[in-house]
Amino acid sequence: MRHTLPIAPQFYVTAPQPCPYLEGRLERKLFTALQGEGAERLNDALSKQGFRRSQNVLYRPSCAECSACLSARIRVADFHPTKSQARVARRNQALRRRATSPWATEEQFSLFREYLDSRHAEGGMADMDLFEFAAMVEETPIRSRLIEYTHPDETHNELRGLRAVCLTDILDDGLSMVYSFFDPAHDRDSVGTYVILDHIRIARELGLNYLYLGYWVPGSPKMGYKSRFSALEVYRLGRWQDIGDPENYSAETHPLSVDPISEQVARIALPDTDPLRD
Repeated sequence: MRHTLPIAPQFYVTAPQPCPYLEGRLERKLFTALQGEGAERLNDALSKQGFRRSQNVLYRPSCAECSACLSARIRVADFHPTKSQARVARRNQALRRRATSPWATEEQFSLFREYLDSRHAEGGMADMDLFEFAAMVEETPIRSRLIEYTHPDETHNELRGLRAVCLTDILDDGLSMVYSFFDPAHDRDSVGTYVILDHIRIARELGLNYLYLGYWVPGSPKMGYKSRFSALEVYRLGRWQDIGDPENYSAETHPLSVDPISEQVARIALPDTDPLRD
């Protein structure tokens, strides 16, 4: 009988490039490939340690002198909406949710382009074409869903009433909002906030504990909305902890704020790689 040893994930570091969140900073990411039979198990394990998925890659910020980016998640059982968030839910209660397999459409891409042109015209995705958009949505080795939000009174338009879209991963302990976008013409309705509120509802319906929101970055206006949700935790100093007062966090740089890459990798807890494990 032939036995093969499981191959441990290999970790790499990207070259420094301009930070999309804090002006004048350089970002660097620690990443590993997400593939094979153990992809879901690896994604579950590393998501609990502050990693995020992009297609078939898991990554976590590992900047040389900056540790401002903090992975954030909501404890769904403890979440209570603010008065403002309750009003957002009422304003958008006519929207209809539809969960599908991760398959890109031209209507989604049209909405995606409108969103980018309005919100992130100078961002790293600004030049993304339809094929790259399809790859972002469809190249997933784990359980993912594309969740569309439509307005029933606008199904006659070219987007068939499409107001928002979210690519969502299903983890063993929660939902992860990989990427979401919405119609910028409805900014006043706070559709982006509504999508998060609805994902909290979905997580509760599925009996999941957390909603992973991606990174919260103190000092970045485009990320400030995440700290407005109650029961928010951030992954900091190797563990999840309640965010507390967001004003107590600093985006200041320091040459000793990040441990050496070798130490970071050594502390990563990997899942059991035995494919026969229950």
